[in-house]
Amino acid sequence: MNKPLKLAFMGSPDFSVPALHALHAAGHEIRAVYTQPPKPAGRGQQETPCPVHRAALALGLEVRTPARVKRDTAEHAAFAALELDVAVVAAYGLILPLPMLDAPRRGCLNIHASLLPRWRGAAPIHAAILHGDTESGVTIMRMEEGLDTGPMLLKGTVPLGPRATTPELHDALSAMGASLILRALDEDPPAVPQPETGTTYAAKLTKADGLLDWTQPATALDARVRAMNPWPGAYFSHRGEVLRALAAEPVEGSGAPGEILPGPALTVACGKGALRLTRLQRPGRGAMDADALLRGYALPPGTILG
Repeated sequence: MNKPLKLAFMGSPDFSVPALHALHAAGHEIRAVYTQPPKPAGRGQQETPCPVHRAALALGLEVRTPARVKRDTAEHAAFAALELDVAVVAAYGLILPLPMLDAPRRGCLNIHASLLPRWRGAAPIHAAILHGDTESGVTIMRMEEGLDTGPMLLKGTVPLGPRATTPELHDALSAMGASLILRALDEDPPAVPQPETGTTYAAKLTKADGLLDWTQPATALDARVRAMNPWPGAYFSHRGEVLRALAAEPVEGSGAPGEILPGPALTVACGKGALRLTRLQRPGRGAMDADALLRGYALPPGTILG
């Protein structure tokens, strides 16, 4: 490694933690860690720090948790006062204004979990699974004011199999991002503009994105189950109860959309083909295999699911 850099790390979820650990282990001088503020969580709704916040405290690093930074000139000045060589950003959750983007000597570098310009935006990992991409990866880019529009420094690629899930891809790209950011800081590669074609966007997810619409093809619903777990979770309704679909697979079959088909397995007719539900969860209950659920929960053939 070249001379250690003076840097700030800006991230919040589990995805970002390996990069923070890698930068610390490499000997860089992390002058501050920025994360989302603690939020109420659990049954007691106690204020709970995010994963990066907890990791930074364990490493003995200063943590800053501004609720907003876009128009906070005092926060801009405090950031500039760190006199940074670079800031590393990984799923921070706040949009950085130009005064902060320009403050570090080498700018702000983002660890983005897609092969830009495909899947700019908030949920690139889910989008890659949902849309059946055959590959994904990480792009290290220099940030500018546009949404993930900045020039690229490094890319890493991973293949995606037909049964890939969001948790699997998340962990692979998290580790890759940690490795690539160390290379980018050490090698300082030239920045390359993003291609003008091939841009797609992955919007921030909402609970509604997990709803299974049985009029869609079974292959699309299978992808939604694999993409939306663990959050927001794929789900459907029956008799006013919302059930989560944790695992499924497309199979042969036909019937009215949402109709449970005859047979030993829990199979639901779709707009094209059928979806075999293999693992589910009722509200307030633990996850269970479909055959175990059926032993205590009536879902006879001919039932139409919502």
